[in-house]
Amino acid sequence: MQTNSETFKYHAIGLMSGTSLDGLDIAEVLFTLKDNTWDFHLKNATTISYDSAMENSLKSAVNLSGEKLIRLHHDYGRWIGEKVSMFINENDSKPEVLCSHGHTVFHQPQLGFTYQIGHGQKIANCSGVKTICDFRSLDVSLGGQGAPLVPIGDELLFSKFSHCLNIGGIANVSFKENDQRVSFDICVANMALNYLSNKLDLPFDENGKLAESGKIIPDMLNELNELEYFKLPHPKSLGFEQFQTYILPIIENINSEIPDILRTFVEHIAMQIAKVLDATSKPKDQVVVTGGGAFNKFLISRIKSCLNSDIEVVIPPSEIVSFKEAIIFAFLGVLRLRNEINCLSSVTGSSKDSSGGVIFLPA
Repeated sequence: MQTNSETFKYHAIGLMSGTSLDGLDIAEVLFTLKDNTWDFHLKNATTISYDSAMENSLKSAVNLSGEKLIRLHHDYGRWIGEKVSMFINENDSKPEVLCSHGHTVFHQPQLGFTYQIGHGQKIANCSGVKTICDFRSLDVSLGGQGAPLVPIGDELLFSKFSHCLNIGGIANVSFKENDQRVSFDICVANMALNYLSNKLDLPFDENGKLAESGKIIPDMLNELNELEYFKLPHPKSLGFEQFQTYILPIIENINSEIPDILRTFVEHIAMQIAKVLDATSKPKDQVVVTGGGAFNKFLISRIKSCLNSDIEVVIPPSEIVSFKEAIIFAFLGVLRLRNEINCLSSVTGSSKDSSGGVIFLPA
């Protein structure tokens, strides 16, 4: 029987592949639970970049036939397992569990489904380590958005900050409202910025320099800010489908230089993020910013400029910026092993809290 004086330790690896397709983030984390308080230590972390073939496969997955998608699901699981096995060997690691987000292909909770590829049994077999994946499906089956999942980690590992803002392919935020943790996707972010940078044969706009050199296109900015999504109450979430359906047509129909389109989209992101932070913060609150967007100096400067409230924007150490989501997915797996809540209904809108994730044992 657990008592408050007991100490529990867990050794887990979190695996994260985001919508910006930067690569596979691998975070080896040691978690400690003592006096009902969680702490963590990031032991090792790396990002495995996708080669062009894998990146193109993941990018085009939404358009594949059923047969080819299942094949990619298995191939990608094997690829993850092999990369994690190399990581474990190189670092002489002995993790109890691997916790994989997978790569989201479809996310349509309003229709009752979400789908992340990266076959859990293949990961377990290739790595030789117990694997947990498919963290979203249970919540969606309970009527929830299946996203965001990170807020339970914000609640238990990053509680010193009033807001946790992650700027990845999609920007999302987590904070306390009426003593409950709430979270939602704010807007498309790096998914669009990287898409535009790719048109100039660049993987991304480093420090936002290209965007900074451009000029705002007022009509485009207004069209982006008037999208119906921003009028919806939370819980709400975004996926590639929304980018493809609502954002791409706006980007593609603008006859302007790429720096001007980038500049306009950066302003859109900054305005939407600032609007949410202004509406939900108190004086002297702190927001911690993670994800690739935290390295975009121009974007961060525009967010600060758009803020009306007295909220401090905190950029943590680079390893936390880069690997916070992978760290928290490792934590989600630990909570799943303990059969404890790792998905909050106050965040997703589901009928109840749940402990999501399917466990695969290596064969």
